[in-house]
Amino acid sequence: MIEVTKFNEEKITINADLIESVEETPDTVISLSTGRKIIVKESRQEVRNLVILYKKECYADLGQILLSEKGK
Repeated sequence: MIEVTKFNEEKITINADLIESVEETPDTVISLSTGRKIIVKESRQEVRNLVILYKKECYADLGQILLSEKGK
């Protein structure tokens, strides 16, 4: 999940796995696989970075588990 800011300053947490595309038109529009579109203050690059950070956090534990299993 990533947290972004709508133009009314409301923070919203969205499931990064549902993001289909992110466009700057010039506002940043996040299109979800559900058909919903969300206009946010963050740039396309900022949204991209948030998703990358989220994915790294998700898979960090998996990497540690695999490393510990390899050492057994």
